[in-house]
Amino acid sequence: MSAWIDADWPAPPGVRALTTTRHGLGDSLPPFDNFNLGSRCGDDPTAVAANRRALEAALALPSPPRWLRQVHGVTVAMEPGLGEPEADAAVTATPGTVLAILTADCLPVVLAALDGSEVAAAHAGWRGLCAGVLEATVAAMRTPAAQLVAWLGPAAGPAAYEIGAEVREAFTTRDGRAHLAFLPTRPGHWKVDLPMLARQCLLDAGVAAVFGGNRCTISEPGKFFSHRRDGQSGRIATLAWIAPH
Repeated sequence: MSAWIDADWPAPPGVRALTTTRHGLGDSLPPFDNFNLGSRCGDDPTAVAANRRALEAALALPSPPRWLRQVHGVTVAMEPGLGEPEADAAVTATPGTVLAILTADCLPVVLAALDGSEVAAAHAGWRGLCAGVLEATVAAMRTPAAQLVAWLGPAAGPAAYEIGAEVREAFTTRDGRAHLAFLPTRPGHWKVDLPMLARQCLLDAGVAAVFGGNRCTISEPGKFFSHRRDGQSGRIATLAWIAPH
């Protein structure tokens, strides 16, 4: 079993993007088996460190990933170093700098300039999406929005992700079109389409070329971690970088 899936998008020249899976590499024990890359979900820190080293080696990464301390906010780290800044998105124009986002149901989003000169990665759960993390990421990039392409990675999918009234109200209050992303289930609950909401946000920010968004972390237990499904779980990582010249 492969330890990652490559982004299914027309990748700009020199740009690489992928999301790891829960198996194929790694030494973490249940419920973090096997390839957990999150350091704040309860796993043995020694195992996480070993898993991260295995990731670097298997992908022959040009540098260690720039991990973030994610807080469901809208802060964008520009040219992040190795110190794990508190942010939910990062941008780089430096070849060889590997951006990293950790998720276990939230939506990872990669953005890249069509000419391959700049990449970004964002952590977009429902709170971040509603707060404007994607718009903030696009605004932080020097590339005009019309010259960006986006990929939506694995996340809680519309057939499986049920939410309550407070989530629906937060989105529909922000944007009336958001009601299209909600399907009623039982009283006071809806299924929510995070990729659809992300596409709305990106389109509003000027990004029309959006790919992916068709892999569900909840519905694929053999492939991905899911906090919603399992309660306690590991984290997959979405990486993006520009290959060194």
